[in-house]
Amino acid sequence: MNQWKQKRSVMRRYDLTAEMYDARYAEEQEAKYKVVLAELNVSGMVLDVGCGSGLLFSHVSAQAEEVVGVDVSGKLLLKARECTRNFRNEHVVQADADHLPFRSKLFAAVFAFTVLQNMPKPTETLIELKRTAKRDGIIVVSGLKKAFSLEDFGAVLQQAGLRVIYIKDDSHLKCYVAVSVQE
Repeated sequence: MNQWKQKRSVMRRYDLTAEMYDARYAEEQEAKYKVVLAELNVSGMVLDVGCGSGLLFSHVSAQAEEVVGVDVSGKLLLKARECTRNFRNEHVVQADADHLPFRSKLFAAVFAFTVLQNMPKPTETLIELKRTAKRDGIIVVSGLKKAFSLEDFGAVLQQAGLRVIYIKDDSHLKCYVAVSVQE
């Protein structure tokens, strides 16, 4: 399947399941956020790639200058927009994670939870995430365990040139979570 067809398939799948997204994924996503955010100080401009229904927003909005959520699914973004009504500093944008519509070195923190397994070339996606992060910015990504072994996940991170600080491999999470710093 070519890259665009794969991305359209992902977009359709999330558009079709948007109404049940929170019921299906909220608990799992919240667990990832708690594991990572307990150890991070998030401030400045924040980018949430693959923001889904905006579940991360409430966790970072109070500390962030601005929060921008990006997703390929228009229907999920409608749900995320509902979350933005509660905060003055949140915005949502429909875009492809491989072609983010932002200038380079803009964001102090870039999050991509549960995105890489949906991308045809995860290394290229990570390179694009890196492009948007400021020097010394935080980049947090997860890799679904059923899609990546720990070794494969580490290899993708290394190929993208991420300077990994640590990888969380908690048994209660369905994914590995890597925290990196942009050089």
